[in-house]
Amino acid sequence: MMTESAQLLDAFDARVERRNMRREFFKTAMGAAAAGVTAFSLAGKAGAQSTVTDTDILNFALNLEYLEAQFYAFAANGTGLPANQLTGTGTQGAVTGGQQVNFATGIGDDAIVGQYAREIAADEAAHVAFLRTALGSAAVAQPAINISGDANGPFTAAALAAGVITSGTFNPYSSPTAFLLGAYIFEDVGVTAYKGASPLISNKTFLQAAAGILAVEAYHAAIVRTTLYARGYADPNPESSLITAAGKISDARDSLDGSSDLDQGIAQTTVNGQLVSNIVPLDTNGIAFSRSPGQVLNIVYLNKAAATLGGFFPNGVNGNLRASVAN
Repeated sequence: MMTESAQLLDAFDARVERRNMRREFFKTAMGAAAAGVTAFSLAGKAGAQSTVTDTDILNFALNLEYLEAQFYAFAANGTGLPANQLTGTGTQGAVTGGQQVNFATGIGDDAIVGQYAREIAADEAAHVAFLRTALGSAAVAQPAINISGDANGPFTAAALAAGVITSGTFNPYSSPTAFLLGAYIFEDVGVTAYKGASPLISNKTFLQAAAGILAVEAYHAAIVRTTLYARGYADPNPESSLITAAGKISDARDSLDGSSDLDQGIAQTTVNGQLVSNIVPLDTNGIAFSRSPGQVLNIVYLNKAAATLGGFFPNGVNGNLRASVAN
């Protein structure tokens, strides 16, 4: 049997050398929405039921919010979510790893990143609380979550497979810059997950709330992408720094979620060789792209095959939408 690292290397191998210029990834916004609906509605695909309820969708989102909230809570404050925010249906799991990042205390770039981290941590905790309240007794418990920055953790496995590092350990808590790269893994995925789910929510109150959360996640993603680009661009050789690392992470996500070239890094190179920012990943109509739950799980499970656990969720997520798709 192949080791997890070997499987990940195989999964990412085809995409680690990213093209400078992106091709079109959707012909129309209608086509993107239709693809998302199909992914949710086919029985047997991605572990989905033939009919997916609003409760299923909100619980799927809650699993992702648990992951993001715990990562940011530890990075910003050194402690996770309170125990009363972790209970619910399904098997409750613990958090493995997580530590506080040493952000600079004075006025400066690192101190600003620390302020961003604390703001985002508060937002993500609020998302968990809101979804739990909206779902009531139907809310799923927090599943087991691995956010370890050690040599055997999912951050290191992803970084090695993507080529962000060639050996050793990637610890997103080791510095403000490493934290930004760790956050970059999650934030874009959250935006595309809410975008993909939005056409499937029937309750208008829930739909409005989901749209609001999507907007907040997009703000978070923009903060992370902008800060990474600014730090990378300031490097004397920006194309070999953080900008390249972010592009490799983008390629890694793309290699896991299917054959379509959807994801985008934080910069592009024009035909005359000029490096330009790509803060907002869009299609040719200026619209953000979508991922189905199965595609999202491919990324957080770090597996392009059909799976029900792995990566950041070692025992899988709770709820009815819990299986990734075979890509």
